[in-house]
Amino acid sequence: MRLFSTDSRRVSLIKGVTWRIIGTMDTILLSWLFTGDVTKALKIGGIELFTKIILFYLHERLWVFFKIGRTKTITKTGAVLYHDMHWRSLTKGISWRILGSIDTIIIAYFVTGEISKAFEIGFTEVFTKMILFYFHERAWMKFLHIKEQPVHNTVETKLN
Repeated sequence: MRLFSTDSRRVSLIKGVTWRIIGTMDTILLSWLFTGDVTKALKIGGIELFTKIILFYLHERLWVFFKIGRTKTITKTGAVLYHDMHWRSLTKGISWRILGSIDTIIIAYFVTGEISKAFEIGFTEVFTKMILFYFHERAWMKFLHIKEQPVHNTVETKLN
């Protein structure tokens, strides 16, 4: 039996919090490596902890409306469920990373006052966070996977 929908606001919020823990640890580490200053690194991570939870939630809710790249499953009980394909998770990761990196660059510049440091941190995290986000997204899909046997599968390919 399913505890909650993969598209629920509750799941979006919990995913946002778990991702933010991982993402903030990565940002603090990168900020410390590029600035050499633990205080600045913690400030950058602390500010983005709040800005990115909000941004992630909004990003996640937006993606709920796009059905492309999802396998539609109808269970024996008639419930309609969706499971993301790998390329959808990758696309979500790229779109989130663009938004997230812009946020990091702005915050890093605000804290350090150095545009070069801000871009070093922001551009490096493009790579570290896309990899981390992909695995976070796939782990959530496994966690939310339904144990019921599907009646049939179809792939939605139209844009809503």
